[in-house]
This record gives sequence, structure tokens and C-alpha cells, in this order.
Amino acid sequence: MPPHRTLPLLLLAAALACAGPSARAAEDADRARRALEQGEIRPLDEVLRAARAAAPGDVVSLDLKRSDGRWLYKLRILSADGKRRTLKVDAASLRILDGDEDDDD
Repeated sequence: MPPHRTLPLLLLAAALACAGPSARAAEDADRARRALEQGEIRPLDEVLRAARAAAPGDVVSLDLKRSDGRWLYKLRILSADGKRRTLKVDAASLRILDGDEDDDD
């Protein structure tokens, strides 16, 4: 293919690749907003407060998923002593379902 046709195709491919994660993030935010508005999940500040009470430290990642008919938050927390923990929290009741200390690989 001639170079003058290759560049626009490469630019289009790069633009589409960059739009993917952004579009997914917006879709995830809309899904969470709908669940909150319908009373299926609790506000994020309440979820964070419950998680920090169970495992003090900084939340470094957060994921909301629907599993077996209920919404679950999975949080990765870094404690002051550098240990990483993963918590699963029921997004409706704020009950801590699972908490594991991550292995230092």
C-alpha cells in the first residue's frame, strides 16, 4: 500500500485503540450509576469506609462486578507496612465477604 494511504489507516487504528478503554470506563461508570440509583449498591464512600475499617490502608484499585445475582466490589489495599490485601465487599450490604493478604511475588 502506498505510504500516503498507510498513515491515515495507522492514525485511525491508533485512535480506535485509545477510544476502547475510555469507552469501557464510561460504560462501567454508567452501569454503576444505574445500580446506585436503583438502590442495588451503596454509595462508594460507604464502601470505602467499610473496606478501610476491615483493612486500614490506601485503596489502590477498585472493581465492581455482578456475580451470582449480586454486586461485589473487589478492592486492593496497600497497608502502611507495605502489605497488599484484596477485599471483596457486598456492594448492597457492605459485608466483607473475603479478605486475603496478597503474596509478595
